[in-house]
Amino acid sequence: MNTLVYSIDDNAENAKTLYVNLTNKCTNACVFCIRTTVDAIKGKNMWLENEDITTKDVIAQLEKFNKPEEVVFCGYGEPLMKLNVLKGVCAYLKQNNIKVRINTNGIGNVVNNRNILPEIVNLVDEISISLNAPTEEQYNEISKPKSKKAYKEMLDFAKKCVENDIKTTLTVVDEHPDYTLDIPACKKIADEIGADFRVRKWLNNGY
Repeated sequence: MNTLVYSIDDNAENAKTLYVNLTNKCTNACVFCIRTTVDAIKGKNMWLENEDITTKDVIAQLEKFNKPEEVVFCGYGEPLMKLNVLKGVCAYLKQNNIKVRINTNGIGNVVNNRNILPEIVNLVDEISISLNAPTEEQYNEISKPKSKKAYKEMLDFAKKCVENDIKTTLTVVDEHPDYTLDIPACKKIADEIGADFRVRKWLNNGY
């Protein structure tokens, strides 16, 4: 069975935050990504048996838990690659007064071939975008993106999120053994865009 909804709380049934694993597809192959080190989270295998995921499939698994305060789209792939399913689940969550956050690599406009912000602006409370590095060169080394313009596209998406009044946070993963980040330079980029900034500590087991 596909793990579409999971919790990292020991008391999963009553978790305040639930996570949605919509897809295993991604446009990046980040060196720090959890899926390069572990296959399961809290005993739940995150590799999907198939990609034929529907909104109803996700809602059915959400309803196995008590109502959370927040649902975060964050799994073993890029959630905005499943935009229609994501929008359907978000609409359900907002109808039930549940906070919505999307964790993304910021290439949603590229993979969907359009500006998707007008479609999600009323469905999402927060967006967390992987900045990963202060320069395009280091970004490419860390993120290993398929798109040659991924860094610029990610920054443009972040700017559009801020312009649409979505609470936006740019993130980096620090303390990875394969690279060293200029954290002040990363924060400066977030400040210039008008986004919040968060440094995540790398853990090789993901949590």
